[in-house]
Amino acid sequence: MPKNTSAPTPTPTPAPAPPTATSLTSGREAFDRQAWGEAYKLLTAADRAAPLGPPDLERLGLVTHLLGKSAESLEVLGRTHQAYLAAGNPIRAARAAFWLGFELVNRGDVAQGGGWLARARRLIDEARTECAEQGYLLLPDAIRATREDPATALGLFQRVHQIGTRFHEPDLTTFALLGQGRALLRQGETRRGMALLDEAMVGVVAGEVTPPVVGAMFCSLLDACHEVFDMRRAHEWTTALTAWCAAQPEVVLYRGQCAVRRAELMRLHGEWQDALAETVRAREWLSDPPGQQGLVAAVYHEAEIQRLQGRFGDAEALYRQVSALGRTPHPGLALLRLAQGQLDAAATGISAALDETREPRPRTLMLAAQVEIALANDDTKHARRAADELSRIAAQLDVPYVHALAAQAKGALLLADGKAQAGLGLLRTACGAWTELGAPYEAARVRVLIARAERKAGDPDTADLEIAAARDVFRRLGATADANALEPATPGSDDSGLTGREVEVLRLVASGKTNRAIATALAISEKTVARHVSNIFLKLGIKSRTAAAAYAFQHELTKGRAPTT
Repeated sequence: MPKNTSAPTPTPTPAPAPPTATSLTSGREAFDRQAWGEAYKLLTAADRAAPLGPPDLERLGLVTHLLGKSAESLEVLGRTHQAYLAAGNPIRAARAAFWLGFELVNRGDVAQGGGWLARARRLIDEARTECAEQGYLLLPDAIRATREDPATALGLFQRVHQIGTRFHEPDLTTFALLGQGRALLRQGETRRGMALLDEAMVGVVAGEVTPPVVGAMFCSLLDACHEVFDMRRAHEWTTALTAWCAAQPEVVLYRGQCAVRRAELMRLHGEWQDALAETVRAREWLSDPPGQQGLVAAVYHEAEIQRLQGRFGDAEALYRQVSALGRTPHPGLALLRLAQGQLDAAATGISAALDETREPRPRTLMLAAQVEIALANDDTKHARRAADELSRIAAQLDVPYVHALAAQAKGALLLADGKAQAGLGLLRTACGAWTELGAPYEAARVRVLIARAERKAGDPDTADLEIAAARDVFRRLGATADANALEPATPGSDDSGLTGREVEVLRLVASGKTNRAIATALAISEKTVARHVSNIFLKLGIKSRTAAAAYAFQHELTKGRAPTT
């Protein structure tokens, strides 16, 4: 048989997959790897070539949400809803409508958001079947009730949890646990509430919920810790959220809120420069896209750091921004006025803010500020009332931060009442609590009060040690106004403990000026001058302006110019 010399028939090469199929498959793989930027590019390319089906539209909607593409995310959710309707799946269409409405309501578009939520409810009612979406649709009412009627909110979240458990929806059950915890916190059941929050976060950390829910849960938990001053948990969960954000470098949402909470903790722990840098980053992240929650908190924290470091003009400008964003700038602005010697403005501002504030956290901080401002105004009536309310809040919340605030307020009030020895115990308790919380500035401020109490109790050596320790902390932190207030009045023999401003007032008293003339000369109120004169008499152990003048001449305080505070 002759040998076959013809060439073998080549094996056909498979035709390349259409670009749409390649992009879509790769996009799904990128989504599964949580490579959000890559998934967005590939899914968008596939969608341009041929409209995506409902499940892939869901993927694209989640990606655009995480990347902070708010408008695009809402548009994709609307398309997802229509695609599921066209496919004859009203239940999934209702879910898309729910998330669209939920997002719109959260960003302030209540009318549009309410319309989409109503559409989702109608679809579920018409389907006449029990489903997980019924649980999701309970969430807006439950969240709203958390502030207005915590008991009703607790019942609603319990129903949500039952539905989520029945339909094996980890996102829903996690929402429900967190909601129950926050409702309990609002009812004053701090321990039970925080236990449920911790349980919810176990599922989050274990990766049982979807990425958008992870970020939302972290933010809600940190808000709860912030609300009840649980700084230990706040530190622990902020660290966890920071790690999650680091593992999701392309995620825009939640990064700003994370930075705000980090800045708050840094400020508490005395890391003021780092906290300032963090607030600047937070403002950048929270400004784009606009409308994000947390921006006003970032501006307020930045104002607080500027105030503490003595940059009063910068602080005031930022407090004005806070007000323009719709939030009260107090207690920070009132404390700024106090530091500026504008006691009447400080008292008026904090009183008005307290009259308008019922939310537990801001009210607690305002009460602490009112004690300080009222005592500076010799207004023990309002100081006592604020200190008593602080003590009640401390007993209810039972967290170290508020116990420290309450002990400090009561101790300062006893000191002002002339009961130095009784006040010392409370002040040392407050100092210990602040130290344990790692709050050096707050501890140093209490040490100044302890020094005054020790001096009144006849122990000037201990008082000097406390003042020296506090001054060192203020200098290290850059708390210039506080540090200057503790500087010796002169490098000479005066060991009176007078502040620089008090020496200025004393010098003018020695020159024969009245309180009104001194107020004009120093551009402060007459009431502030009277307070300074009272403090001078107390510190020097004298009872007349003649004796004050004699002291000033004896210690050569009429020469030169002392530092002002």
